Amino acid sequence: MADVKSKLRIAAEFVLNPRFLLCFGLGWMITNGWAYVLLGIGTALRVNWMVAVASAYMAFLWFPFTPEKLLTLFIAIALLRWLFPRDRRTLLRLKVLRRSALKKWRAQKERWRARRGK
Repeated sequence: MADVKSKLRIAAEFVLNPRFLLCFGLGWMITNGWAYVLLGIGTALRVNWMVAVASAYMAFLWFPFTPEKLLTLFIAIALLRWLFPRDRRTLLRLKVLRRSALKKWRAQKERWRARRGK
C-alpha cells in the first residue's frame, strides 16, 4: 500500500506542477481548444462553416479510438521540455516515470513472448 501511495504521490507531483499544467493547457488548446473557439466565434457571427467544422471535430472526439488524449499529453511534455529546459526537478521526474514505464513494457513484452513460445 505504501508503494502505491508513493507512486501516486510522484505522479501527482508531476501532473499538478504549475509548469506542466501550463504546458498541458497549451497542448489542449492546440488539440481541442481551437474547436471550442471556432464554435464560439461561428455561433456569435453566424458563420455556418465554422460551426460545422467545430461540431464535427468535437463529435469525432467522442469516438473511443481517437488518439487526442495521448497527443495532448505528448505535446504537453514536448512543450515542457522546450519552454522550461532548466526545470531539473520536473524533467528528472519525467525521466524516472519514462524509465519505469519502459521497464514495465519490456517485462510485459517478455511475458507475451514466453506465452507465445509455449
